[in-house]
Amino acid sequence: MSTQIENAEVSVGCPPPSSSRSGEERKTFQFHFLDFKNLCTTKGHYIKSPKFICNGHQWELFVCPGGYSEAAEGQVSAYLKHLSEGRTTTRFGIQIIDKFGKEKKVYRSTKKEFLSNSDQLWGWHDYISRSVIMDESQNILDCNGTLTVVVYMEEEPTTVFVPQNPFAKMMKDMFDDKTTADVCFEVSTAGETEEEEEDGGKKRVKSISSFHAHRCILEHCAPMLARMCEPNNDMGEVATASVDDVKPDIFCHLLSYVYGWSVPEEELEADAKDIIDAADK
Repeated sequence: MSTQIENAEVSVGCPPPSSSRSGEERKTFQFHFLDFKNLCTTKGHYIKSPKFICNGHQWELFVCPGGYSEAAEGQVSAYLKHLSEGRTTTRFGIQIIDKFGKEKKVYRSTKKEFLSNSDQLWGWHDYISRSVIMDESQNILDCNGTLTVVVYMEEEPTTVFVPQNPFAKMMKDMFDDKTTADVCFEVSTAGETEEEEEDGGKKRVKSISSFHAHRCILEHCAPMLARMCEPNNDMGEVATASVDDVKPDIFCHLLSYVYGWSVPEEELEADAKDIIDAADK
């Protein structure tokens, strides 16, 4: 794997995602800088990791063995650089792992905003003293002089689109649908309409309201209603049933409920007794 200088090798690994102390998911990237003790320590000189991806954006880790220009003498600097188009914000950390795999040095950032594909670097000028890295008693470098640095980044939760099941809406849309119905309830109320007779008198006649339904739905959801309208033949004609002991608006509430609708609160309060009595029939 190629690097920016001749005498260093950088490799990258992606351990499984882990949880941060705050409980947020994070993704980690591990880099190995070989022969670190012999790398150039001129201020401003840097080595950088291969590009890696987190939250759909590309990043690089920059390490200055002799410190960045603003660093104090003898300090190693470490930064994160954003390479992708578009701004993004994230929390990240940079840590050193010793040759036994134990955490040795770690800095954690607050949430930072990274600009679009710019020269902006977020990190620490005085990340760690070079003398600490070189101290054999610290066990930071392995026998090959390899420095292991881990970058971890807060991983944004992935939102999975789950389409809404359309069945409930389809059921509601089928309520009183004449084009697909195979059942019709004719609900009559006596004495609500007057007609004038030839002799000038008036007589009260029944007012009929029709409600269309589907046998297959009634058989599963309202078997009592299904039994009221048994088919008379196999010609596909709409079966008709007469209802004369329930008000049309009350029957409408009952039948619409079978199809998944709810009775409006105001009407439920006003007609509660009638609805209960009709449902018990």
